[in-house]
Amino acid sequence: MVWVDYDSVKNVLSVAMSPTSSKPKRVTLSFDVDLSPIFLDTMYVGFSASTGLLASSHYLLGWSFKINGTAPVLDLANLPQLPGPKKKHNSLIIGISTSISVLVLFGVAIGVYLFWKMKNADVIEAWELEIGPHRYSYQELKKATRGFRDKELLGQGGFGRVYKGILPNSKIQVAVKRISHESKQGLREFVSEIASIGRLRHRNLVQLLGWCRRRGDLLLVYDFMANGSLDKYLFDEPKIVLNWEQRFKIIKGVASALLYLHEGYEQVVIHRDVKASNVMLDSEMNGRLGDFGLARLYEHGANPSTTRVVGTLGYLAPELPRTGRATTSSDVFAFGALLLEVACGRRPIEPKALPEELVLVDCLWEKFKEGRILDMVDPRLNGDFDENEILMVLKLGLICSNDNPNARPNIRQVMRYLDGEVELPDEMRKHISSNHEGFDEFLHSLASSSFDTGSYIGNRDMDNSFTSFGYSPQSLPQARGETR
Repeated sequence: MVWVDYDSVKNVLSVAMSPTSSKPKRVTLSFDVDLSPIFLDTMYVGFSASTGLLASSHYLLGWSFKINGTAPVLDLANLPQLPGPKKKHNSLIIGISTSISVLVLFGVAIGVYLFWKMKNADVIEAWELEIGPHRYSYQELKKATRGFRDKELLGQGGFGRVYKGILPNSKIQVAVKRISHESKQGLREFVSEIASIGRLRHRNLVQLLGWCRRRGDLLLVYDFMANGSLDKYLFDEPKIVLNWEQRFKIIKGVASALLYLHEGYEQVVIHRDVKASNVMLDSEMNGRLGDFGLARLYEHGANPSTTRVVGTLGYLAPELPRTGRATTSSDVFAFGALLLEVACGRRPIEPKALPEELVLVDCLWEKFKEGRILDMVDPRLNGDFDENEILMVLKLGLICSNDNPNARPNIRQVMRYLDGEVELPDEMRKHISSNHEGFDEFLHSLASSSFDTGSYIGNRDMDNSFTSFGYSPQSLPQARGETR
């Protein structure tokens, strides 16, 4: 119950509340207010209530009023019951409110979905319709790699990150390389080149299955190679040591792939980055050449154009800094370095070696002149190899590493040597040109400075130190402070 009293002498308005019919001695609220301007000799007295923005109902079941005295006590037993809720009215309000809420949520959900779909849409431009091979959707590759999770990461290099994936429809295992490109024109040229490489078909090449473009990202889909790259079986105390039979099989497989690239395809394909970390091993330990990120194509009989020199030191032919032209002969030079590192179990440039042993090919030439070239064979083979085969591979590696490109065999001749169709020449002589001397000085100084500053961290094939090393043909003499 509520008691409202106004003392006109003291101008005090007080309010008391109690759950029972007994008026409490202490008031709940008390205000000093002069109501004399409001009171009239004759007037009506009642109650009102404000609901504000909410829909609500207020009920006054009974009240008593008295001027100049105490109001009569209310008999609570005679008061009427509170009226019941208007079920139909409340149900209608609840139904309308629920419907509006559902519509609002549905509208928000549609807006979020449309925004997400626009953000993740694969925008296909007109020029892309003429590009092969298969074009995957971004969502398909995202699902295949489980959202490009770090757990699916196979490796990382200068051109991007490689993830293991399983295509959702075919359940085929693939390797997805994620590359980021800023230039739209450069991206178009790169995709066009990938499209040409995507038509390559050879048992010793890592097959490009397809690609995807999403805004600035380019995704390349390759065959999955179960045994990873060759370098992890050669360097830094490998867990599994390849026997000579396996190594020789891998060498011949890569040579076969290069023969196809140089002579068997509709265009000449220069790989430009032949090295152990780009030779992948399938489930049967077959060597398959991969990573065509630096590859260049030109027509048979045409001269290759001058380009920015890129690649990995130790595999770069010495004429490249001078001419700026990658050729089939420069690929053969890199293959020669691969032959030597497979047979010797060490990198073309060994950062932890003594200065005179830094460059593998130089070391081998010295051993060859001394008649002790077999001393350089990988000791992990424990002498279990065909001496004639491994001697042929070492000599062939030296011939391919000749700094005079005209003195190197072409890849078809290399295959004939490996197949035993012809024998290597009895006389071998290291040809050193003045240009190569400058290149050696540059190589030694760059390698020393790179390793002294701690850039080498012992990872695969010195990729972090030297991969994507690039310069113009004119930059080498300037770096040495000389002119020719």
